[in-house]
Order: sequence, then C-alpha cells, then structure tokens
Amino acid sequence: MSGGSTFAYLSDGTTIANPRFFRQEEHNLAKAQRKRDTAPKQSKARRKLNKRVARVHERIRHRRQNFIQQETRKLLKQYGLIALEALIVRNLLKNPKLAKSIADVAWSSFVHTLLTKAEEAERTIVRVNPAYTSQTCSACGQRQEMPLSVRIYECANCCLVMNRDHNSSVNILDAALHELQACGRAGRVIPEAPGS
Repeated sequence: MSGGSTFAYLSDGTTIANPRFFRQEEHNLAKAQRKRDTAPKQSKARRKLNKRVARVHERIRHRRQNFIQQETRKLLKQYGLIALEALIVRNLLKNPKLAKSIADVAWSSFVHTLLTKAEEAERTIVRVNPAYTSQTCSACGQRQEMPLSVRIYECANCCLVMNRDHNSSVNILDAALHELQACGRAGRVIPEAPGS
C-alpha cells in the first residue's frame, strides 16, 4: 500500500487510486466547524450546527466504507493469493507530516475487512515483514538506501528502473511465496482466482 496518490500498487502493475475522502471534505468540514464555534454554547443554533459537522463526518465514513467493501471484493474475486506488508499503522501515525494522509486511507480498516472476507472466500493472505521491501531491487536483490521522496527505483547494479511502490509490491509477493513454500502451503492458491 502506498498512501500518496495511489492507495495500493499491485505486483502486476495494477494500481488502486487513493480516493482521499477526508481531503475532499476538509474544506466543508472546516467551514461547518467554524460556524459551529461562533454559535453560543448550549444554544439551539449550536446543536443544529453540531449535527451539520456530524453529517460531514458520517459522509466521509460511509464513502470510505463503501470504497473498502468494493475494493476488497474486487481483490478477492481476482486473486487467490494476496500478499501485503505487516504494517503497524499506529507507528506510522506518529509522523506529523504523514499522519493525516495515513489516517485518511484507513489501512487498518481495509486490512481487517480484507482478512475477514478472505477467510470466508477461502483465499490465502500472507503478511510479510515490510523491512527493505522498497529498497531492494526486485530483479537482482541489490539493496540501496532511498529517501521516501524518491518515487522511482533505479538499480545501480542491474539498471532496473521502475516505480518504487511497484518494485516493493513485487518483493512483497516474492517474500510471501517463499514463506508459503517454506511452510508447504503453496498449493492453497484457489483455482477460481489464479492471480496473485
């Protein structure tokens, strides 16, 4: 998962756009909150404006949940194996520059829904260690340090050039396949959803 303009980058090069529901509603929310804050406390007008603020939050929540339901359904319909990073989202939220954007994509809710639906659909999900997945070349295994601002992976060893998140997603899938093989579970990929 990415968190910028892309919500997720799949190993086959497919991307899921980041809908940024909170960002879309941020202006409306700030406007409603400013109006509410000018109204006298305990007044009828303030109670009415509180409801308006609550409606904006509710609209964001509903749109986000609808997105999560639709995208998890698509993934489970198309793929028999899904590999993803075992991210600890609460640690990512400690970064003040990224916290709002990370909270807006609702990764935790997405992963929870995906895991629940995958169990019902008998799909295989593997969560892998996220360490160095974006710094390791998916073609030759060479590792190089990269600041987060650099979005294109250019391997100094084998000259691979690809999107950083795409490179990372290939590494995540590869790690998941190795883990499955080590556990003797590679045969669990569902024939009706042959992709990964």
